Formats: sequence, C-alpha cells, structure tokens
Amino acid sequence: MTKNTGAQGRSNNQKQNPSVLDHFKPLLVDVAVPLGSYYLFKDGFGMSTFAALAWSSVVPAVRTVWGLVKERRTNGLAGLILVVNVVSLLLSFVSGDPRLMLAKDSGVSSTVGIGILVSVWLGRPMMTAGMKPFLVKGDAAKEAAWERLASGTAAQSGAFRRKERAFSVVWGVVLLAECIVRVVGAYTIPVDTMVWLGTVIMIGAMAIAFVVSGGLAVEPMEKMLAAEVEAGKAETPEMAVAA
Repeated sequence: MTKNTGAQGRSNNQKQNPSVLDHFKPLLVDVAVPLGSYYLFKDGFGMSTFAALAWSSVVPAVRTVWGLVKERRTNGLAGLILVVNVVSLLLSFVSGDPRLMLAKDSGVSSTVGIGILVSVWLGRPMMTAGMKPFLVKGDAAKEAAWERLASGTAAQSGAFRRKERAFSVVWGVVLLAECIVRVVGAYTIPVDTMVWLGTVIMIGAMAIAFVVSGGLAVEPMEKMLAAEVEAGKAETPEMAVAA
C-alpha cells in the first residue's frame, strides 16, 4: 500500500512539475528534430541531399498525418517543415553549383521564418506551441490564466497577446535574417569555409532568438501570467461568498 502510494505520488509530482524537456518538446519534435536529422544524415552519415531530406521528413510527416487523423486538426510547425522538405526534395534535382547547394540549405530557415510571420499576421502565432508549455508548466491554474489572457477576458489580455505575437515575430525575423546572411556568405565566402560557418551562423541565430524573445516576450508574459493566477485566486473566495 505504502509503496504504491509513493509511486503514485511521484507520478503525480512528475505530471505537475514537468521537466525542461517537456516544456520544449513540441518545438523540439516539430522543428529541431527534422532540422537536426537533416544535417546529421547529410554531414554525419554522408547521405545525399535528396536522401537526407527524405529521411528527415519522416517525423513531420507522421506528426502531420497523426494530427489530421487522430486529433482532427493540423499541426502548423510539423506541416510547414514537411512542405519545406518536399519543396527542397524537388529543388535538390538542381545540381552542379556547390554555392547553389549551400544557398539552398538556408531555404529551410527562410521558409519557416516566412511561415511564422504569416501565422502572426493571421492571428495564430505559430511559436506559441513551443512557448506555452514552458510558461504553463502543466499547472492547471496557469493554464486557466493563460486561456483568460489569450481569450481577451482578462485585464492584461491586450498586452499579453501583443507579447505572444512579438515572440513569434522575433523568431520569424531572426530566421529570415539568418537565411540572408547564409545566402550572402554562400556566394562571397570560400565554399570550404562556408560549409562549417553556415552551422555556426545557424546556432548563433538560434541563440539570439532565444535571448531576444526571452527578454522581449517570455519574461513579461510570465509576470502577467503569475498576476492573472493571483487575480483568479482572489476572485474565487468572492464568488464563494456571493453564492
């Protein structure tokens, strides 16, 4: 009895306090895994561009189909990565110029960046899928507070949604800038240098996006979320008294 209770307690604690990996799982699965596997297959295993793109398309393809069949909804990030890979597969038939091949690699970043900015324009910021679990942390009160803020029923809803859009805008702009820098480098820097420098540029861009979006959007949203949780707690006793 005691052992089972302890195991259940640990299980409940794990659900209530998800790990850092759990927070970023949607973003990791939908973006980092396909992108990372592409470079692993191509540079690590020496596969052709076509083969690397094909194998790195497996995860987003499964995620997209699963969302349509099981969850009755589309997975924006996974679907976008799948489309990018399919287009890249078609473009991979264009061969000959090594600089063109280097420039084509940056097409993934540009397409994802454009997709993110379009999602903001449509009012459905794509990067929210990766940010929300990090802020909510599996807490029911924070989940409810998020819904109030996102739906427009909370006092700080306007500011909250602006920060939500800003988070995606930062990532979209950084990815587009990274693409431009890598394309310019592909045609101005020696090919041997650009092969490894392209990866450095990509990592640097990711680091910049994390820092800027964190300070500009994540930290303010975290404070607004905490304030809304407290506001919800204050309203509950008043409602109970009124009842």
